[in-house]
Amino acid sequence: MHRGKCPYPWVTCYLTYRQIRRYDANSTDAKGFAMGKLDGRVVLVTGAARGQGEQEARLFREEGAEVVVADVLDEQGEALAEEIGALYVHLDVGREDDWQRAVQTAVEEYGYIDGLVNNAGILRFNTLLDTPLAEFMQVLQVNQVGCFLGMKTVGPVLSDGGTIVNTASYTGVTGMAGVGAYAASKHAVLGLTRVAALELAPRGIRVNAMCPGAVDTAMSNPAVLDPSADGEEASRGLDRFYRKLVPLGRIGRPQEVAALALFLTSADSSYITGQPFVIDGGWLAGVSVI
Repeated sequence: MHRGKCPYPWVTCYLTYRQIRRYDANSTDAKGFAMGKLDGRVVLVTGAARGQGEQEARLFREEGAEVVVADVLDEQGEALAEEIGALYVHLDVGREDDWQRAVQTAVEEYGYIDGLVNNAGILRFNTLLDTPLAEFMQVLQVNQVGCFLGMKTVGPVLSDGGTIVNTASYTGVTGMAGVGAYAASKHAVLGLTRVAALELAPRGIRVNAMCPGAVDTAMSNPAVLDPSADGEEASRGLDRFYRKLVPLGRIGRPQEVAALALFLTSADSSYITGQPFVIDGGWLAGVSVI
């Protein structure tokens, strides 16, 4: 277990609990029970109250992980955590003191952390020349600084052999008109991912990035936030729209992104680090003229 020069004095006495809480597949208690891909893992997911983060939290819990649901949407986050048997922590990812409190709470509850999914993000539409500086900085504060602070704060206490999954974007590997601040922040996330992968590799910590295209969440489909709206019809409308852009002919589902996050957090991806994984229905492949 890595201890190093940890800046958080409240961590040291808890790290030895890892051996106690780690699930032993060969024990008599394990007989007759199906093993999950994340049994014995403790994973913190940001922006987990809804959308992709919610689906990641649900799937990780189903696969045996102890999940820390982190968000600024307290009511929704607490309800989800209670439903799936997880821990909720309030976390504004752009605030370093929030990160320190969230990590302290998680370690005090579970004894260790060995997975982080930096999922929280915001999107603003504006042409580059019309984007106010305040709006640009707001997007960077959540998407880029939030990712940086997550790795900076969780990294010192992350178990050797742990994982970090950063949520970048399709726009992190290409351009898209009207989302300059968002694209800039997601390009930066890829750079941070590669640097972290190099620096944390000696501890066996793997760091990868997901690059989703359009996904049917509140970010792409605001109708899901309106109780009076027909969310299913809105989703069908998005499918019709993206049929023209995406080779697979539809918008992505948050469950599909969650499945990729599970792959990158589990042992299935044990020899993969520092990589961007595009999940966009073939959008980045190009434009079909036939």
